[in-house]
Amino acid sequence: MRLLRRRPLLILAVAVPGVAALAAPVVLGVFGLVTVADVVLAVGMVLLGALVCALGAGLLLLRRSVRALPAEVAAHTRTVTEVLGRDRLATTRALDAVRERIDRIHDHSLPKVSREIRHAVTVQGRDDYEQQVAWTELRENLDTAAFMPPLRGWAASPDVLRVLVRQINRLRPDLVVEFGSGASSVWLGYALRRAGGGRLVAIEHDARYAELSRELVAAHGLDDLIEIRHAPLTEVETQEVVVGGETVRTADRWYDASVLADLEGIGLVFVDGPPQATGRHARYPAVPTVLPRCTEDAVIVLDDADRPDERAIGDRWLAEHPRLQRTEEHTEKGAHVFSRKGG
Repeated sequence: MRLLRRRPLLILAVAVPGVAALAAPVVLGVFGLVTVADVVLAVGMVLLGALVCALGAGLLLLRRSVRALPAEVAAHTRTVTEVLGRDRLATTRALDAVRERIDRIHDHSLPKVSREIRHAVTVQGRDDYEQQVAWTELRENLDTAAFMPPLRGWAASPDVLRVLVRQINRLRPDLVVEFGSGASSVWLGYALRRAGGGRLVAIEHDARYAELSRELVAAHGLDDLIEIRHAPLTEVETQEVVVGGETVRTADRWYDASVLADLEGIGLVFVDGPPQATGRHARYPAVPTVLPRCTEDAVIVLDDADRPDERAIGDRWLAEHPRLQRTEEHTEKGAHVFSRKGG
C-alpha cells in the first residue's frame, strides 16, 4: 500500500526522460538535420518505448502491491480478531454475570416467592371456603329471601354475621344498634325476625347511602324491624394515643350522638363504622357513648379487628372499662366480642 502512495514520483521519473527523447527528433527535423520521415519514425519509436516502459512500470507497481496485500490483510485480520476477541470476552463475562444472577434467583428468590404464592393461595382458598360455609349456614337458618344483598368487600363478611346471629339467638335482644348500614342490616333484620322480635337501629353518616339502605330494607319487607338513621359526622374532642409505639392524634369526627338520645336497653352493638378514612381510632367513641345505654348482658362486636387501629381501640376500651372482657373470633377481617364480666 505504501508503494501505491509513491506512484506520482515514479511516473514523473519515467515521464521526464521520455519527453526529452520525444523532443530530440523534432528539434533535429526543425534544423533540417534529418528528414520528416525520420522524425515521424523516431517519434513513433519513442512513443512505443514510452508505452512499453509505462506498462512495465505499471506491472511492477501492481506486482509489488499484490505482494504487500497479504501482509496488509493479515494486519487487518489480526486487528479485527483482537477486537472481536475482546468483545467476545466482554460478552462472555456479561453472560456469566447474568447466569450467576439467574442461579441466585433460582436458588433463593424463586423458592421464597413460590412459598409465598402457595401460602397466599392456600389462605385465600381457606377464607373463600369459610365464607361459603358461613353464607350457606346463614341462608339455611334465617329463611331469607331468594336474592340477598352480597357480603364481603366493603360489606361485612358472612362469618362475622354468623357471630352476630349467634348472639341474637342467645340474647334475644330487644334493641340492636349497628354503626354503619347496608347489606348487614338486612341480614340482621332476618335474624331478628327468626328470633321472634326485636328492633335494629342502623346509624349511617352518609345521607345518600342511608337512603339506599332504607330502600334495600323496604325491598325485603323488613322496615317494621329496621330503622336507618342518618347521623352526619360531627366534631369531637381529639386525643393523643400511642399506636405501635407511635403517638398519633385520634379522629376529630364521629356520628352525631343526638340520634342515640332515645335509645335505651341496647342488647347488641355492631361497630362497623365510621370508615377507616375518618381518622385514627375513628370507632373508639362507640363504647363510651352506648355502654351506659346497654343492658347488663349486652354484647359489643367490633369488626375489622385484625387491623392494628381496631385492636388498639379494643385495648383502650378494656383499660377504661375494667368490667369489660374481650373474646377474639377468627373471622376473615377479625372480630372482637366485648361483654361485661359476669354479664
